[in-house]
Amino acid sequence: MATRKDTIFEQYLAPIARLLVDETEMRRLHDSIDWKTACDRLADPDLVYPNYYKAQNFHGIEGGYLTIGAATTYDPITQLALPPNETWVRQQVIEAIQGQPLRILDLGCGTGSTTLLLKQAFPNAEVFGLDLSPFMLAVADRKANQANLNIHWIHGKAESTKFSDHSFDLVTASLLFHETPSIISKLILQECYRLLQSSGEVIILDGNQKTLRQTEWLTQIFEEPYIREYAHDSIEAWMGTAGFSTIHSEEFWWLHQITHGVKALASTDFEEFDEFGGAFAVS
Repeated sequence: MATRKDTIFEQYLAPIARLLVDETEMRRLHDSIDWKTACDRLADPDLVYPNYYKAQNFHGIEGGYLTIGAATTYDPITQLALPPNETWVRQQVIEAIQGQPLRILDLGCGTGSTTLLLKQAFPNAEVFGLDLSPFMLAVADRKANQANLNIHWIHGKAESTKFSDHSFDLVTASLLFHETPSIISKLILQECYRLLQSSGEVIILDGNQKTLRQTEWLTQIFEEPYIREYAHDSIEAWMGTAGFSTIHSEEFWWLHQITHGVKALASTDFEEFDEFGGAFAVS
């Protein structure tokens, strides 16, 4: 599929981006990874790529995220696309966490930027990063090794993981939902609910849906096939349908939105009652 040339990025911003991006560093990253060996090690040979993913370009890259080019350019471009500072924006995921999770799953982890922050914030937790692109996982694995962080990288679909029920205390997703069709986003949240223990948390970092609805040109900056669909829907509504409670969103820096939900305690978690009608949790 030929890349679009009518996006704001291609028409106006690409020359500026090329001046700001360190192409020498990108070439160094490209040459530092044995891509075949890394992908053979990280990839699930039985994985069938969904059409919504393999048949689309993302960020104006032909072939989307299933390319080495996407993996080597993702971090430099994202640093420019997440004002005021990418690390600060991703750090809001950490700030939103209410508990002390011991098992964490980061869905659509890409090159692992948020995943690394999660492991650094909770060094005693077992942390997993899942993504559909083995090329992105190869970069994530390199970054984790450089930071001396032990993270499990999983090649798979966020809407249909192979983990068992109640496997995690926390599930996160950063910048994933605007790159999936709404029907898939809803399935991902259903999967989050299945994977979480009672009282487990789900945290979604993505573009501010209200801002995107009100500012059409923002949806035209990059080649993002699902962003308009995302903009006109509601993560809060999706979470509610999936079964989450105490759902709330916070907007920050106009462009960004973080949404938090909790998996309510199941009725089976309360089996004894005191004389005042209060419940003793049995787990």
